[in-house]
Amino acid sequence: MANKVDDLVPEEIFHWMVEIRRAIHQYPETAFQEHRTAALITKELQALGLEIQTGIAQTGVIAYLNNSNAGPTIAFRADMDALPITEETGLPFASQKPGFMHACGHDGHIAILLGAVALLKKELLPANLVFIFQPGEEGGGGAKYMVEAGILDGVDAIFACHLDPHFWLGEVSLRPGPVTAFTERFTIEIKGRGGHAARPHEAVDAIVVASSMVLALQTVVSRQIDPTMPAVVSIGRIEGGTTFNAIADTAVLKGTIRTTDPRVRKEIRAAMNRIAQRTASMHKAKAELVFEGGYPAVINSPKETMLANRAIRNILGDQARVKRPYISLGGEDFAYYLQKVPGCFIRIGTREKGTPFIPNHSPRFDFGEDALKVGAALFVEIAHIYCKT
Repeated sequence: MANKVDDLVPEEIFHWMVEIRRAIHQYPETAFQEHRTAALITKELQALGLEIQTGIAQTGVIAYLNNSNAGPTIAFRADMDALPITEETGLPFASQKPGFMHACGHDGHIAILLGAVALLKKELLPANLVFIFQPGEEGGGGAKYMVEAGILDGVDAIFACHLDPHFWLGEVSLRPGPVTAFTERFTIEIKGRGGHAARPHEAVDAIVVASSMVLALQTVVSRQIDPTMPAVVSIGRIEGGTTFNAIADTAVLKGTIRTTDPRVRKEIRAAMNRIAQRTASMHKAKAELVFEGGYPAVINSPKETMLANRAIRNILGDQARVKRPYISLGGEDFAYYLQKVPGCFIRIGTREKGTPFIPNHSPRFDFGEDALKVGAALFVEIAHIYCKT
């Protein structure tokens, strides 16, 4: 780890951040249920002497560090929610709640932001700082509700980071412009006709229809969309049937679309509808396709990305900056903040040398905790640089 990071984050602050991360990791809470997490955050912020607001968008917490009447107002955000995944890490601080875990690093994001608060509290920069601890990023759209609550009023720029095992510890990745995809969920309900499993000719098997539809939908991107345009159609869930000896009357497919271009999104929707209706008709069934709007794309602003790049260079050196050659098809509700104010979404590497790649949302997900230092140091350096612009 670069000396500048160690200089910016004293060992006692780092150990405190690790303790916070591990305490939160043991008691994961899903979207808008982050009551214990919010209470812990509030307790630590009160100990630091900050002005605090709680209960925003149900469980959100905001802290303010007002140092200047004339300086800029800079916001930093961390998400708080966990996932409904059973942990398989074997860590000594593993989840104590069966069926739930912090599988995306949000526990680390909280620790990073609290570390930045502790460090910036001592700086007395000529700026006003807003620290946002947000609920419900994992599909809940918590950022949208935070924005609607007015938390960005008067904010000049906003920054956030995400721990990412695609990059090595000590590496940081960012780019101007679009960095994540438009996301959209869909549900296809198939209506057949139930019957006895021994006499399938008397029924219309909704599970067979669903199976045919899953395979047909795989041709949407591979055969109907320009291959130079990033896009994904994934089926994540199939529901159907009630017992082993009955033909299923209904079946349900649930999945997601990821696109980076509005025109492609429209083409995918139309192709999916054709496939759903014609596949169902071919089997004498009916299908209803419903789309649910997801997150807009995260679009980093040029100025804030340039400032973040400078901060990376200052604390880690040029070699730490990794350019991602393509847009991620993941979704991120930080996009709602960037629709209101300029800002930058930054990916911080977490993978330690010699360790296998384990993706976010895996039951075995973990990260190298030195990444907490990098995140906190980066936020502090960004605040310093922004005040000089």
